Amino acid sequence: MLVRLTIRDIVLIDRLDLEFGAGLSILTGETGAGKSILLDALALALGARGDGALVRQSQAQGQVTAVFDVPSDLPALAQAREQGVEIDGELIMRRVQLADGRTRAFVNDQPVGVQTLRALGAALVEIHGQHDERALLDAASHRALLDAFGGLAEEAARTRRASAALKESQAQLAAETERLKAARADADFLRHAHQELKRLAPQPGEEAILAERRAAMMQAEKVVSDIQAAQESLTGDAAIAQHLAAAARRLQRRAAQAPALVEPCVKALDAALEALDAAQNAFDEALRAAEFDPKELERSEERLFALRAASRKYAIPVDNLAALAESYAADLAALDAGEARLAALATAASEAARAYDDAAAALSKARLRAARELERAVNAELAPLKLERAEFSVVIASDPANVAPEGIDRVEFHVRTNPGARAGPLMKVASGGELARFMLALKVALADRGSAPTLVFDEIDAGVGGAVADAIGQRLARLAARAQVLAVTHAPQVAARSTSHFRIAKAAIGGGERVATSVAALDEKARREEIARMLAGATITEEARAAARRLIESASAS
Repeated sequence: MLVRLTIRDIVLIDRLDLEFGAGLSILTGETGAGKSILLDALALALGARGDGALVRQSQAQGQVTAVFDVPSDLPALAQAREQGVEIDGELIMRRVQLADGRTRAFVNDQPVGVQTLRALGAALVEIHGQHDERALLDAASHRALLDAFGGLAEEAARTRRASAALKESQAQLAAETERLKAARADADFLRHAHQELKRLAPQPGEEAILAERRAAMMQAEKVVSDIQAAQESLTGDAAIAQHLAAAARRLQRRAAQAPALVEPCVKALDAALEALDAAQNAFDEALRAAEFDPKELERSEERLFALRAASRKYAIPVDNLAALAESYAADLAALDAGEARLAALATAASEAARAYDDAAAALSKARLRAARELERAVNAELAPLKLERAEFSVVIASDPANVAPEGIDRVEFHVRTNPGARAGPLMKVASGGELARFMLALKVALADRGSAPTLVFDEIDAGVGGAVADAIGQRLARLAARAQVLAVTHAPQVAARSTSHFRIAKAAIGGGERVATSVAALDEKARREEIARMLAGATITEEARAAARRLIESASAS
């Protein structure tokens, strides 16, 4: 509920700090005192459209802060928590209005978007007046209100789940149908391509291996003749090794005659012969490494060219051909098994449709019962509100073909103000005063089901008095037993039933240079005096004071 309202520099309000409690809080004051300003300020804090004209003249900005005591499980808090707002019992909604028209919004001093502020405000407070176009007047909300009145949360949830399941099954069926349609159109190509790739049997990395081997064989073909020619110089008839060996043998025979001269030469020749022998081994190894079957080169080239031709044909890299072959195989397998899967999905979709139809039909039937109960509850409230010739009805238009998460029903609240007249939507049929009283009757019926924790009524007693005003006061008091109620009123019969009473006044300040609005919480004596003023007008008589006392006592006793 709303526990504090702080206003700074809004229109005629300089500084205002109000505290509210549970029950029925009444706000009264003379016409033009500033009651509408107070409600405009509250609406601004709740996310209403900003306006630079709201800022008090000569000020750069104004601001409104509304503090609520809220349960931690209030669904609307989830959106605020998603934006990093810490909430623990107390919720502080603050709106800064700049004179240039811009606004800033805060929840628990954390900046938030106006949409978040508005969502929280709608969950916490409902404002109803003669010209209110939100809440109960919005036909889009009537179905949810009827469900809340009838206690149909579980039936509605079951229908939403069935709708989600149906949507998912239909999406799967549609996707599989399109997949098979495309597959059937390409079936001949798929089979030909799959067989071609299956015969080719490409392997990842095969292109690089073949290209490297082919290049090696082609290079070997070019250099092997040179290696053989070099080897021939070592092993042929004119091989240098033979000459070196012969020279070494001649020198060895002379070694005894001049060892100092011969032995170094013989050692050098031996070393040269060993080097030539190592070269021979290297030539032999190189020739063995260079050996290849010419047919292998031919086979490698044919394989490489075939892979690259397939790559060009299917416009993908050679290394992706294997994956493409697997994909085609999967498509063919899906095509072969597709009819069975399609039939299974069609069966599942049909079962989901039946489940949705059953859930939606059960919900629709329950809504019809709840609608009749709501009609009885609201119509029972109309006669005391001087609407005894009027009739409230809940119109449900059901269309089984309209598959929606909320069910197959379109719900709208209608009224007939006079016998024989055509019933129609609340907003179009009821006049301002009638509309406010219809709103009150509806709120009495819906108070503890589908209602915000704080309800604000702006002069719903306008144009009525006597017994009707008393009936309005009774119903506001009944509402206040189940929700916090704030009501702006001119009716003393309504004010007499208040739990707390605030008087709004306008007075000149600053030496008469300007006017400011103030709000004062009234004690019992001041409350009686204010009700006496409402009864008597400008001059309060003792008779008016006595009448005010009797009115308060009567209200307390009833």
